[in-house]
Amino acid sequence: MSMGYLVAENAPVVWRGLMVMKALQQLLHEVEWGGLDVLVLDLPPGTGDTQLTISQQVKLDGAVIVSTPQDIALKDAVKGVNMFKKVDVPVLGMIQNMSVFTCPHCSKSTHIFGSEGVARECKDLGVDFLGDIPLHASICADADRGKPTVVAEPESSRAKAFMEIATGLRRRLGI
Repeated sequence: MSMGYLVAENAPVVWRGLMVMKALQQLLHEVEWGGLDVLVLDLPPGTGDTQLTISQQVKLDGAVIVSTPQDIALKDAVKGVNMFKKVDVPVLGMIQNMSVFTCPHCSKSTHIFGSEGVARECKDLGVDFLGDIPLHASICADADRGKPTVVAEPESSRAKAFMEIATGLRRRLGI
């Protein structure tokens, strides 16, 4: 389910306050989710109304914060960790996205956005580092085709990175 289904394809979502809260209520309480083990909510970075409302209205087993390793992105990620801690939502850990790019031509690896930012913040914040997701064109192409990398390329190192993180989260959640 996606907010994208609620608006025209090229229309911006310019909702504030009550409109966002109403859509959130509908997504959480009126969608027939069926029997779920896990419901993942992919939220924009920050500590706004949406994150606060979810933490107040839904019993959350935990939050996972995803960030690229550069300092400017980490500022928002740290605020997210601290917000969830403040509202007593367990922070299951952080994931470093776009951690490394490996050139398909020469196989040289480059840490375009830095290399240790998320791991460093995890240590400072006392939260678990859940893993790295590489920067790779196939991840984007797979998503554009509607096939997660773990389905499209299950034997790739990229899929294995996603699976290792998912396995670790399942263990932490006891499922």
